[in-house]
Amino acid sequence: MKSDFAAAHLHLDRACHYLRGDDETSRAALAALDLVIEAVAVAQHARPIADVLPFPRRANGGLPRLHPDLSA
Repeated sequence: MKSDFAAAHLHLDRACHYLRGDDETSRAALAALDLVIEAVAVAQHARPIADVLPFPRRANGGLPRLHPDLSA
């Protein structure tokens, strides 16, 4: 099962909305929620690791020509 990061972000934002108190507990909870929201956003927008394909090289170490030599 895949995580629904967008829904998690929505609920965490909603939790922040309810923690409007000016007490130390509310401030600490908001700080913790900010860290969790940041982690969810990073996970939501992370790109999968891509495989890098090697570019073909000539035996002598040079790059292959893009167009055939038509001067002959």
